[in-house]
Amino acid sequence: MDKLVIEGGKPLSGSIVIQGAKNAALPILAACMLAEGTSTIEHVPRLLDIDVMLNILRELGCRAEHVGDTVVLNTETAHTSHVPESLMGQMRSSIFLMGPLLARFGETQVYQPGGCAIGERKIDLHLEGLQALGAEIEEIGNRIICRADKLHGADIHLAFPSVGATENIMMAAVLAEGRTTISNAAREPEIQDLQRFLNEMGAKIMGAGTDTITIEGVQSLTPCTYKVIPDRIVAGTMMVAAAATRGQVTLLNTNPAHLSSLIHVLRRAGVQIAVDGDIIKVGCPGRPRAVERVVTAPYPAFPTDLQSQVMVLLALADGVSILKETIFEGRLKHVDELSRMGADIRVDLNSAFIRGVPRLYGATVEATDLRAGAALVIAGLAAQGKTIVEQIHHIDRGYDCIETMLGRLGARISRYSPVPKN
Repeated sequence: MDKLVIEGGKPLSGSIVIQGAKNAALPILAACMLAEGTSTIEHVPRLLDIDVMLNILRELGCRAEHVGDTVVLNTETAHTSHVPESLMGQMRSSIFLMGPLLARFGETQVYQPGGCAIGERKIDLHLEGLQALGAEIEEIGNRIICRADKLHGADIHLAFPSVGATENIMMAAVLAEGRTTISNAAREPEIQDLQRFLNEMGAKIMGAGTDTITIEGVQSLTPCTYKVIPDRIVAGTMMVAAAATRGQVTLLNTNPAHLSSLIHVLRRAGVQIAVDGDIIKVGCPGRPRAVERVVTAPYPAFPTDLQSQVMVLLALADGVSILKETIFEGRLKHVDELSRMGADIRVDLNSAFIRGVPRLYGATVEATDLRAGAALVIAGLAAQGKTIVEQIHHIDRGYDCIETMLGRLGARISRYSPVPKN
């Protein structure tokens, strides 16, 4: 298995361009199934999760090419709506295909999705939403079969503002007969991006970015060319890395509005941030300050996907901070790994009590999930000595060659790939 080897203690410096958003690109690629023909999706990062989605689409009969950061996807040749279990088990976002496949073929067969082990992430809300649109759902073991001769609009209230359920319902509803209203919808920027893409194809959707989304069903959609938004979590990760290493970094191709909650927390910690259009400059010449309380919650509140990264910064801050995780109960596994590096963190239920230390020390640690892995890389960059991060396939799911990205900022980081024995 590949490892990252990091020589820490050097402030990051320079500028980088932020990649396209994984969590926007995945549902958009799934949504391409709603229209027969060739769509061109630009600014798509080269990630393991993207590779899995494209492989699933190829298994369904599509022709897909990923050259540079552009995906050309021809769905005209799609001939099946049955998603292979082996591929679904590799990525949770494969569940996004349920809505588009059901709307296009009137039937789909999928399996319980895989993904990072960060806690229970049921798909009940996905299934309830599709049922409200007229789908009949049968669960046989790990297999889920959805059928609908005709989807029809419905008023759907989500018990929790689930991003995935909101997007799946949106994609199914665009070809349903009549109007669909989703209340208590998730408000994330990635949902707004999906709305823009679907409307570009000819859908009639309003309200993404608010808690109520309205979809007027249409007869058909047309393929189009579309550019994915910047990845706010990758941008946030680089901002925290700059602050934790006490560096000076400029981020290009960002949307600062998508990062307002992180910017607020970093400024409270004493980090210097300047915003100019789509450019963010981050500097932290001295030791950061503790932040009394940070609580994760659905957008526009502080994102769970940046919780572990910010914990590293607070572990180096002057004073005591409290970080409460309210989204995923399994998202504090990185605490034990940070403790190996000298962090002083105590966990009580879903809260981490962080007493900042002057420095961290290099160690061999293991990435337990995507964002925890990114946090351990930041810790290694800020630490004194050498850090080895193992199980980095998790990191590759969301960061396009993280070692290259950080290397452009002067980080001493390299990927080690063991040579198999004969």
